[in-house]
Amino acid sequence: MPSVKNVGALVIGGDYRALGVVRSLGRHGIPVWVLTNEHFLATASRYTKKILRWPHAEQEQLNCLLELCQRYKLDSWMIFPSDDEAAAFLSRRHAELSSHFQMTTPPWDCLRWTYDKRLTHRIAHDAGVDQPHTFFPANRNEVSSSDFAFPVILKPAFKQQINAFTRAKAWRASDHSELMSLYDKACRLVDPATIMIQEFVPGGGEEQVSYAALCCEGEVQVALTAKRLRQYPIDFGRASSFVETVEIPDIEAPSRRLLRMIGFTGLVEVEYKHHPLTGSYQLLDINSRVWGWQTLAGSAGIDFPYLMWQMVRHEPLPKLQARAGVRWVRMLMDLQAAAAELRRGRLSIREYLNSLRPPIEFAVFAGDDPLPVLLDIPFLALLAVKRKLHLPRTYEHAKERVAAHRDHNNQRTTIVDGGNHL
Repeated sequence: MPSVKNVGALVIGGDYRALGVVRSLGRHGIPVWVLTNEHFLATASRYTKKILRWPHAEQEQLNCLLELCQRYKLDSWMIFPSDDEAAAFLSRRHAELSSHFQMTTPPWDCLRWTYDKRLTHRIAHDAGVDQPHTFFPANRNEVSSSDFAFPVILKPAFKQQINAFTRAKAWRASDHSELMSLYDKACRLVDPATIMIQEFVPGGGEEQVSYAALCCEGEVQVALTAKRLRQYPIDFGRASSFVETVEIPDIEAPSRRLLRMIGFTGLVEVEYKHHPLTGSYQLLDINSRVWGWQTLAGSAGIDFPYLMWQMVRHEPLPKLQARAGVRWVRMLMDLQAAAAELRRGRLSIREYLNSLRPPIEFAVFAGDDPLPVLLDIPFLALLAVKRKLHLPRTYEHAKERVAAHRDHNNQRTTIVDGGNHL
């Protein structure tokens, strides 16, 4: 196998999840190229050596990777996805890509059990893992005639396209009338066969916990548990804003059973919500790629992306134990979450400030890599405006901004478009 000096990594995605992977690998001297079409934080990192445009269509994505491999001799480079669709694409095209690249995602016959929540529900049931009562309606009549214990939530089985329904974590319905209205709205946005109706588990984001692991053919190699203390939006958070490593032994055995039954290989986060009435931890989701707060794990002693790199290259993995009590914050989102909690009287200013004491890991800020945090607010504002107005992706605009910042900081980066220098 080629030495580390001759092998690098391609990271698909440019948000803070991708940024964490770039930093993890870059700090170990591994050259990293970033492929993105919307988010650009990771492109501003000092550890990003090249920036590439990531196409939207799957065949174009495949052609892009194969052309890059041939043009730049990237054989044996490793590919890291940072979102569900990139992971699904790599998994579906595993056979074609694995002859050129080292893959961090398993083939589709494995990944599909985590990608499609309908399949996740089925295999979790077979594995004896607690989960909310879930209904998969065939049509509107089935929804209308069913007897639900409200409130319930609606959510998509997967998020292949981006719209109001797939971007939200879930839609909550408090009664039958609201359920029918939301179901009709969801049917206009996605295939009705992908709509799930699920029991609402009481409690807020603070009841949500995770089991994060690196697996090889279903066997956990290293793992840690963490608790989501704040999220934004605070009721159905699209993402965590404040997370802490804690010991949660109750979710270890069911997670290992589930991952073993799937036969999973790669990085994975298994999300649960503690049911305050029954005391059980109920499965919510499985993220089969790097997750939002994964850089927390590095601060706690488990650097997941680099451990993935070592495992794929068949290097011996060290025996590691995560430290409890290490915290992570996505500051821009957490300020909004904290403000909402303050308004509801569920958080005091003293409690908030105390939560930010060391040891704490920031999602974007890093002393050895300061540029991304300077671009965080402008990029988030740009994305918010674009999504609100349904503007097209502004790659050229973002590319120019990154290049200008890099010139100012005397950082040399090549921006590549489908293998062609721009």
